[in-house]
Amino acid sequence: MKNTFAVLAVSSFLAFSACKKSDHTVVSSDKTGTAETEKFVVDSVIVSDSSKIGDSLTIAFTNKLLVFPTLKDKKLLDSIYFDNEGIKDFSKKGLQAYLDNRKNNYFNSVKNDSKDLLSDISGQKWYTSSHMNLVSNDNGYMHIEYVWSSYEGGAHDNYGFSERVFDLTNNRKLELSDITSMPKAKIEVMLMKNVNRINSGTTDGEGQVKNSEMLLVETIPATNNFYFDQKNLYFHYSPYEITAFAAGDIVIPVSWTELKGTLNTKFKERMKIN
Repeated sequence: MKNTFAVLAVSSFLAFSACKKSDHTVVSSDKTGTAETEKFVVDSVIVSDSSKIGDSLTIAFTNKLLVFPTLKDKKLLDSIYFDNEGIKDFSKKGLQAYLDNRKNNYFNSVKNDSKDLLSDISGQKWYTSSHMNLVSNDNGYMHIEYVWSSYEGGAHDNYGFSERVFDLTNNRKLELSDITSMPKAKIEVMLMKNVNRINSGTTDGEGQVKNSEMLLVETIPATNNFYFDQKNLYFHYSPYEITAFAAGDIVIPVSWTELKGTLNTKFKERMKIN
């Protein structure tokens, strides 16, 4: 079943990322509200550590945050670090200190909460891991994928994704209404129609299983968990969101052609969509 491969893939990816030292890249960017084109600088901080609770339990913490030295708008930065409340200093040093504190809080929390469970969880390894990954920065639209994974007992790991696109020209998170005026109800009809366009890869004893065969919902919601490229708008769903865990995460495309006549004019021009 795909759930095994999905969890292993995510775990392997996170483990690989945790072993890397801080990245530092410079990406060419379109104009972001200044008179001249600027270089878009991306750096990162990673904290990875583990601790043992008695002889019964090992816990691990891994967290990677991207650092954007050239972005100064606080409202934009708050939106970028939406899942990390309480950040006051967005510098590399400040984010490193934030992650160190978060790690310590996690270790202390698990140690306190697991005291009465140690006799039942002998030999287990628990962990929490999350990563920010810069997918693209084209036409002034920055796409970041947020990946998390964890295990604290139970039948399997849990993991999920959040996709966010930021308009660096206007210093704000992009909303679905900034892309298309099509009512969500109509988009949801398209999502149901296109649900099998990108197969999840789930198999059973008889072969590959279609995404539509594993749906837990009658209507697939048009959420804010989206991204896009030159051909399609994509909606990304984590395990359990619309399908059983065995299906893994599901990505459903809606083409620009299907949205023709409803695309925001400025968005269409910036993306150079015909």
